[in-house]
Amino acid sequence: MERIFKRKIYEWMLEWKSTRNGSTSLLIKGARRIGKSTIAEEFARNEYESYIAVDFANAPVALWEAIDNISDLNNFFLQLQFIYNVKLTERKSVIIFDEIQKCPRARQAIKYLVKDGRYDYIETGSLLSIRKNTKDIVIPSEETRLSMYPMDYEEFQWAIGNDVGTELIQTAFDGHKSLGDNIARKCMRDFRLYMLIGGMPQAVNRYLDTNNLSEVDKVKREILELYLDDFEKIDSSGRAAALFRSIPSQLALNRSRYQTTAVLGKKESEETLTEVLKALEDSMTVNICNHANDPGVGMPMRMDYSRYKMYLADTGLFVTLAFWDKSVTENLIYQKLLSDKLARDIGYVYENIVAQTLVANGNRLFYYTWPTPSGKHYFEIDFLLSSGSKISPVEVKSSGYKTHVSLDAFREKFSERISESYLIYTKDYRREGMLTYLPAFMTFCLR
Repeated sequence: MERIFKRKIYEWMLEWKSTRNGSTSLLIKGARRIGKSTIAEEFARNEYESYIAVDFANAPVALWEAIDNISDLNNFFLQLQFIYNVKLTERKSVIIFDEIQKCPRARQAIKYLVKDGRYDYIETGSLLSIRKNTKDIVIPSEETRLSMYPMDYEEFQWAIGNDVGTELIQTAFDGHKSLGDNIARKCMRDFRLYMLIGGMPQAVNRYLDTNNLSEVDKVKREILELYLDDFEKIDSSGRAAALFRSIPSQLALNRSRYQTTAVLGKKESEETLTEVLKALEDSMTVNICNHANDPGVGMPMRMDYSRYKMYLADTGLFVTLAFWDKSVTENLIYQKLLSDKLARDIGYVYENIVAQTLVANGNRLFYYTWPTPSGKHYFEIDFLLSSGSKISPVEVKSSGYKTHVSLDAFREKFSERISESYLIYTKDYRREGMLTYLPAFMTFCLR
């Protein structure tokens, strides 16, 4: 059973429609299989009298002939209506260009389509900045761009029928209130379920159909295979695919940066590596966290491009990739992860979900390391958030331990720059002075 899930981006789409009133197209960019096409068509059905959805991944020959003559707009619109057997009404219809990266000429024509003003336009796409998708075209400035991500924890809760749980969690966070051990344990169990399934709509849909995590795992493997195929197409050397596959193992090693030479077997030129990383980032399948050389306001101006960590954009996919050595991740492994009893360090899974959540909330990711007084080891802050003129350090733990040596050292080193400090862990909410012990399921409250 295919379901239409409630997504937050819908409200942003409504705002675009009411405020722009056809003066720009709407470009929804994101990784493949996160629901871009679904939300575009759902919006078109609900908010317009009629719509045409042009899927450039599977378009009829007649459509490509129409694109060849797109400069003649009267004829282009006539052909579209004939091909799709849909009547368009001026200012009451929308045309969806799905997988727009596969037809650069259509994207370039957005400037003239918007200027014409008869209809609204929604574009969806991934890998939008890859050189072959932008070569020889002028990128239109008449685009309002929205980034779409996998379903976040609130959207996941809505999908499984819990419409009030996250509201209560947000209320507790806003009021600096604990929930009590029993409720906190239940919330953590629910949150671990989200971590295992992830936010890919197909995976959530399979879970609701089967209540079987091995079946969910099969769906996630199909998505990962699709991503890896994409990487092979944009980088035939295999570097992008290798870097992507190695994200869990690199994080498990607990190093202060992603070691590309350990994965690729040799040192690549800066130009080559930059191009590969750009492709990975543009795919929106990964979240890159850069090292902040000088933590404070304006971190992007002083970040270190050569020092970074990588996380998967979806933690459900991350879990499957971490157990890629098995053909299907057995339900036993999932059940142990769900009950937090798997006999291995899974701290990196919690790091990944925190990274995913912070990005979904509009944050750019930064971390910071510096040597201990002995010089033999390093302190590390997992994430740094801008908060007005201050910053908020975030340390992530996969347990209920309340030790925070790095946070203490960071607060002493940069005391004048800090507003709040957060230790994300697996127990109930607590607050001690300017330090907040934040249960992982409350991470979405960090805006």
